[in-house]
Amino acid sequence: MPELPEVETTVAGLRPVLEGKRLTLVEPRRADLRRPIPTDLRQRMTGARVTQLARRAKYGLIETDRGDVMIFHLGMSGRWRIDPAELEKHDHLVLETEEDRRLVLNDPRRFGSLDLIRLEDMGQYGPFAAMGPEPLGDDFTGSYLKAVTRDRKAPIKQLLLDQRNVAGLGNIYVCEALHMAGILPSRMGGGISKRRYDKLVVAIKQVLASAIAAGGSSLRDFVQPDGELGYFAKEWLVYGREGEDCACGGAVLRKVDSGRSTFYCRKCQS
Repeated sequence: MPELPEVETTVAGLRPVLEGKRLTLVEPRRADLRRPIPTDLRQRMTGARVTQLARRAKYGLIETDRGDVMIFHLGMSGRWRIDPAELEKHDHLVLETEEDRRLVLNDPRRFGSLDLIRLEDMGQYGPFAAMGPEPLGDDFTGSYLKAVTRDRKAPIKQLLLDQRNVAGLGNIYVCEALHMAGILPSRMGGGISKRRYDKLVVAIKQVLASAIAAGGSSLRDFVQPDGELGYFAKEWLVYGREGEDCACGGAVLRKVDSGRSTFYCRKCQS
């Protein structure tokens, strides 16, 4: 599933084509993805000018001068294609701009979603209502993590993946950041010191920034809107490297919980 860096990369790729442009065509090509597509999407978006593209957690936001925000989630296999020569079977939304540019949202598995809300209702939008701070924002600090995990007995990895604690972190980048910070994924969140949380926050921000700069990790189906693959997967230190040597000389191990793999090194993580 595309994680925060992949969505950030996608938004950055759409921005020069959409931002400031008027939409001359908005055409949903089916009634639903993971859930129904708003029936008034075509009416409310056609003729509107896109004022801003942004990201919240793993969601992309397309804001218009009419005060509407189209929120997209890429699900397991979703991606945007820019100026395709022809439409494909799994192109489920088509946008065209006044400059005759075409963008299509392609999602073979249909686990993604499209919603349309008013800008003033953003804070009450279901997935955002109880969401924690953005990990790249100034509010995400070691002090914040120490406070939000105080007395918590759950593993730190589980706490970081909980969107109520921090928005947008996913399995790949949590594994990588915990390794960089030298913290075992299974360590009880409430038992981690403020000093180690400071180090973990730095690691999370660094891992995410590096992944964004590399264009994401391109797990399975993900590619950028321009069709290029992301290359951060080549920089993984532990994720997907079970049985290989860690940089410290130890071995990368893998543990599976609830169908989700955790990669770590017992020699340099404690």
